[in-house]
Amino acid sequence: MNKKKLIADTQLFVKSFLEHESSGHDWWHIERVRTMAMSIGKDEDVDLFVVEMAALLHDMDDWKLSDDNTESQRSKKWLEDCALDKDLTEKICRVIEGVSFKGAQVSTSTDDLECRVVQDADRLDAIGAIGIARTFAYGGSRSRVIYDPNIPPVMHIDFEDYKKNNTHTINHFYEKLLLLKDQMQTKSGKSLAEQRHQFMVNYLEQFFMEWNGL
Repeated sequence: MNKKKLIADTQLFVKSFLEHESSGHDWWHIERVRTMAMSIGKDEDVDLFVVEMAALLHDMDDWKLSDDNTESQRSKKWLEDCALDKDLTEKICRVIEGVSFKGAQVSTSTDDLECRVVQDADRLDAIGAIGIARTFAYGGSRSRVIYDPNIPPVMHIDFEDYKKNNTHTINHFYEKLLLLKDQMQTKSGKSLAEQRHQFMVNYLEQFFMEWNGL
C-alpha cells in the first residue's frame, strides 16, 4: 500500500466534494483540521496515517451536510474502493464516527487515541475567531436569525434532539462552543483551547453590549 498516494488521492476526493460548501464545513476547514491533528498527533502515541486519513474524511458523512440529517457511508465506500486493508478501514471509520459533538449532555469522550487527536483538532476549529466565523456561516446557510432573546439555549440530552435543533445562532455558543474547552482530551488540545475559549467569551460580552445599545 502506497500511503502517500492514498492520502493524496483522498485529499483530491474530499476537496472535490467540499470546496464549494458554504456552511463552514468546506475544504479549508478540513485542511485546518488535518494540519492541527497532525501537529497534536506528533505529541501523542498514535498512528499518524490513521489520524491524517480520518481528519481528511471526517466530514464526508456528516449529517449536517445531508438533506435528511442522516449520516452517509462515503468514507467507508471510498476506503473500500481504494482497496485499503479491512482492519485499517474499520479503524479509520471508528475514529470518524467518534469525532462529532452530539449534544451538551451526550458524552463523546473516548479511549481511542487517534480519535482523541482528530476530535480535539476538529473542536479547536469550532472555537476562537475561526469558530465564530464558521458559526455564523452555518447559521446563515440554515436561514437562522442571529439572536432572539426570547429563545433560551437548550442543553440537549440526546443526539436526535440535538440534530433537530434549529435555534438562533447565538444559542449555539452556549449549547456547544463554550462547552468544548472542558471536553478536550489531549494535552495540546487543552492548552490551545484556553485562548480560543476566552476570545469567544470576550466576543459575546461585546456582542451583548452592542445588542443593548452600549
